[in-house]
Amino acid sequence: MSDASTHSPTFSFAQARRLIGDLNSPKPWIYWTDFLTSILIGHIAIHGILFIPRRFPDTAWAWGGSAVCYVITVLAYMRALMFIHELVHLPKRGFGAFRFVWNALCGILFLVPSFLYYPHVDHHRRKHYGTDHDGEYLALSHMGRWMIVGFVVQALLVPFLGIARFLIISPVCWVIPGARQWVHRHASTMLVDPSYERTDAGPELMRTVVIQEFFCFLWCIVLLSRHYFRTGIWFDPFWIVAYGVGIGLLVLNEIRTLGAHRWTNEEGEMTFEEQLLDTVNYPHKPWISELWGPIGTRYHALHHLFPRMPYHNLAKAHQRLVQGLPADSPYHRTIATSLTSEIVALWHRARESERRPSFAETVNKTPDRR
Repeated sequence: MSDASTHSPTFSFAQARRLIGDLNSPKPWIYWTDFLTSILIGHIAIHGILFIPRRFPDTAWAWGGSAVCYVITVLAYMRALMFIHELVHLPKRGFGAFRFVWNALCGILFLVPSFLYYPHVDHHRRKHYGTDHDGEYLALSHMGRWMIVGFVVQALLVPFLGIARFLIISPVCWVIPGARQWVHRHASTMLVDPSYERTDAGPELMRTVVIQEFFCFLWCIVLLSRHYFRTGIWFDPFWIVAYGVGIGLLVLNEIRTLGAHRWTNEEGEMTFEEQLLDTVNYPHKPWISELWGPIGTRYHALHHLFPRMPYHNLAKAHQRLVQGLPADSPYHRTIATSLTSEIVALWHRARESERRPSFAETVNKTPDRR
């Protein structure tokens, strides 16, 4: 957000920058260490899910050990995957190798290559946030409780959609060039709003899209055929593990997303203060909030104020802002006590929206005075 477009009578960007201006430089060694450690733990733990019951089939603790490996796998992979959010905001220079390695060790393997997340910048544009131009926003506070349930339950289908996108749709785009435009607009973005249409399609971007698509296609072939070429049997038990881990990751991320905003905008452009109060920070109990909201995602309001601030400085920046900003600053109202409390509040707002009469009902109840 720019200075000209983001101002409030009680929030001073100049004061905030004086408090946290020295925290804007990303430290590459932290990114490399954090990501490589997370992805390595995940890769080891996911193999333990199957290995422990096979290696110790007659022991009572084997399935418990497998369950522990599952939890570790989901949490470690969740942390590694959330670096896709940082890739959008990191400077292009100095992090090219990191982008390549993240895609090679994580993005391609999970069928979420980095090009899917490039439209995230629309979520940070002041005039786009919360509107039809924002693919990461839905008016969940006004859409009823079933929409919230469906938002989470959709996780059961997403893994199959991901495979179809790269195993079937990508080759169609290579063979039928006319299909590319529709696919890029409607099926090439990680989003919340299914009606969002992607608009960026420059030559450099499309080269990146095709390259990443190709490797995702190859990985789908390997994933679906490797067991057959090794054993002569098509069904691979690893598919069950991969699907279970995928569901765990998707559900955890969707629950995190439900608490990232208050989802109060029903239509139209929001003011700066409305946008600020629609986003949430979770500074409390970092020992648990860092598990479901890793890589700075638990400081979502602060991230919207300073989207280029590296994730490893957000906690320190938040502490300085809380101590240094005036007591009437709207920033203090972005702080939530827990993820559970925010989701419960969202559920109550959605329930209240169900009780409000629709526009059509209001018109029908209006007496005819002719």
